[in-house]
Amino acid sequence: MLSPQPRRGEDAVLHGDLLGERARLTPESTALVFVPTGARFTYGELDARAAACAGALRTSLSLAPGERCALLAGNRPEFLDVFFAAGKSGVIVVPLNTRLTVNELGPILRDASCRALVYGDECAATVRALLETESPVEHWVALDRPVAPGHLLLGELAAGATERGGRRLAPAGPDDLCCLLYTSGTTGAPKGVMIPHRMIGWNGISTVVSWQLRADDVSPVFTPLYHAGGLGAFLVPIVVAGGTVVLHARFEPAEVLGAIERERATVILVVPTIATMLAEAPEFRTADLSSVRFFISGGAPLPPALVDTYRARGLVLRQGYGLTEVGVNCFAMSDAEAWRKVGSVGKPLAFTEARIDPGGGRAAASDEVGELCFRGPHVSRGYWNNPVATAAVLDGDGWFHTGDLARCDAEGFFTITGRAKDMYISGGVNVYPAEVEMALGVHPAVADVAVVGVEDAKWGEVGVAFVVLRPDQPVRGDALAAFLAGRIARYKVPKDFVFLDALPRTAYGKVVKGDLRARYLATSIESAASPRGESR
Repeated sequence: MLSPQPRRGEDAVLHGDLLGERARLTPESTALVFVPTGARFTYGELDARAAACAGALRTSLSLAPGERCALLAGNRPEFLDVFFAAGKSGVIVVPLNTRLTVNELGPILRDASCRALVYGDECAATVRALLETESPVEHWVALDRPVAPGHLLLGELAAGATERGGRRLAPAGPDDLCCLLYTSGTTGAPKGVMIPHRMIGWNGISTVVSWQLRADDVSPVFTPLYHAGGLGAFLVPIVVAGGTVVLHARFEPAEVLGAIERERATVILVVPTIATMLAEAPEFRTADLSSVRFFISGGAPLPPALVDTYRARGLVLRQGYGLTEVGVNCFAMSDAEAWRKVGSVGKPLAFTEARIDPGGGRAAASDEVGELCFRGPHVSRGYWNNPVATAAVLDGDGWFHTGDLARCDAEGFFTITGRAKDMYISGGVNVYPAEVEMALGVHPAVADVAVVGVEDAKWGEVGVAFVVLRPDQPVRGDALAAFLAGRIARYKVPKDFVFLDALPRTAYGKVVKGDLRARYLATSIESAASPRGESR
């Protein structure tokens, strides 16, 4: 079997084979439980699978270190085999969003120059369509059944590589690329974020240290593994700590709550939409959740009312923050702080530098809003084949400019106030939609809300609130405006309130505000609220 060459003494570095290091320490510990089949894998078994996959990539497919292998599959153990094989082989993995169309996937395959594509049966129809397009792919490799003549089976390739044996593969170096994670493309063409192995490793180590993860932690993973959150929020940190990952093929509230109870899960990543669906599931009231130490939410702002719902159930729900480009875990807070500082994302993780840039080359004052910037080993190398975009976010001092607006209070706690592009200027005054959304979110009739700025002849820009109401709780826009009047300044109160059945969101819960703005500007929907008037 091909396996990494161990490094010792002065040659020791934070190399790419995190799974191999954990398997060396605790080979008999349970690493993975796959919910659909009930299969359980120790760290030794999972490591052997990844090593065999690395051999298949390097010897059977003749992929050299640095060449790209695309991965189009749902959540399943084989996804982890390919992902962890990157650290053992030096091959760069390109996880593909299974929800994208062929027209969206084709440009990614060409941009990354993927020589191989590994696919699951669940994506067979997409693969058939891709075969009809121009593609750089030479090797089509099935996890289940080949969809066309000439396609290979990964299991057979891995078995063959294991039987042949051969030289030991040196693990990838710290700055070698582990994967290319393509952004969603909601604001333009998708960009491939270059994720080096030291970024993966430091995100795992810093999370374990700062969130105080343990070897007895159990974490269900039901968000897509093709996304940075699925891979980085708990999967890698749990492997670093030596805990157990409970992998779901997809999110089903009853299944997840049952698995939390059955496997005695302790730490759980959610996004606000998922946290809401769990809380609204009938099983939420009766499931034994006493093993859970905390839930942590990312991907979108966390409504305070949802924190209260979990608190009433005796559960801690923290607000998290991260970006694909800087590691999905960037801040930490204790359970007590999660309740005392509702709305805050906490203090920067260990080995993480964070600062607020208000512009003008000066330091930000306490609670002053500015752009959130990061520096440290958890920061990516920028964007693949896109030096212009890379230079726009990574400055000469190594600071990554996120485009998110935030403030830091006197205690060192950071609060995200919105995206720089979301901020609008009304009557010469900055308005941050996240602040308005937070204020609206505490209204008992509001289930979901998003605020965007639109052009206005008098004020330059004004706010429009898109609101999803709870069942059987009708409310007019003027009532919501009155509710806000005593909570935020008059100029921040939205001019219009538009009521929808649901907000357009990405898979990770981010509202697609461009769609909302375009919908508002392109239609003549009657506002349910009165104009806020001339008084400012």
